[in-house]
Amino acid sequence: MARVAFIGLGNMGGGMAANLAKAGHDVRAFDLSAEALERAKKAGCLPATDAAEAIAGAEAIITMLPAGRHVEALYTETLLDRAEAGAILIDCSTIDVATARRVAEAATQRGLLAVDAPVSGGIAAATAGTLTFMVGGSVAAFERAEPYLSDMGKAVIHAGTSGAGQAAKICNNMILGATMVATCEAFALAEKLGLDQQRFFDIASVSSGQSWSMTSYCPVPGVGPETPADRDYQGGFAAPLMLKDLKLAMEAAASVGAQVPMGERAEQLYAAFVEGEGAALDFSAIIKTLR
Repeated sequence: MARVAFIGLGNMGGGMAANLAKAGHDVRAFDLSAEALERAKKAGCLPATDAAEAIAGAEAIITMLPAGRHVEALYTETLLDRAEAGAILIDCSTIDVATARRVAEAATQRGLLAVDAPVSGGIAAATAGTLTFMVGGSVAAFERAEPYLSDMGKAVIHAGTSGAGQAAKICNNMILGATMVATCEAFALAEKLGLDQQRFFDIASVSSGQSWSMTSYCPVPGVGPETPADRDYQGGFAAPLMLKDLKLAMEAAASVGAQVPMGERAEQLYAAFVEGEGAALDFSAIIKTLR
């Protein structure tokens, strides 16, 4: 087992760090939140007073931060100067592709291996250790990162060179955002047409309209497997995080001249939803605006 630094113990990072400790690693954890540090301590991690203390002596340094600016600041101000020679740097944050490539290049210039490894699966999967990791970086960096990622997830997939993990995450979540809107529209329309919601689910879930948004994350309470809809749209994947990912997708599309009209419309709808009643709700609660 190895000494691992874990920086960023929010809803996702807390569960991920706990699974590394459960796997037997010596996890030195840091977060600005004292409450998050206390939870990490109870999960078997050793709290650090700052990022520099967490990084000291670590064989793997994992970050799970809100945005690209936070990742780049940590790398340039602390991590790259203090990381041990031979350490593997694993950023699991969801950030823009350009920043992911910049920090990886900066790490390479210091003789360090680095990967971008954003996740799919949400809070429940982070806690259960069943996340999917989409990894960008060299083959050598991927091979160094894979054992740590496997201790936190069920699938670890090498997407390509640096930034490819972020590109995969952005494209995947653009599909998710657009299909959730379409799923919500369909259930709202079915209801207005007098269709029983369960009967419609039974039909569409085994027909050409089937999608993950329908069968695994149905936005209608009491239909299909348990989802945030059954908890008054609490928990799950917060609408502001979906909006963040859609904005990243729009920025990426603009940077390469890609046409993404469905993604663009989904971003507009989620922006209005978050501005209104959706700021504290799961992203499937957007069905409220379509009924």
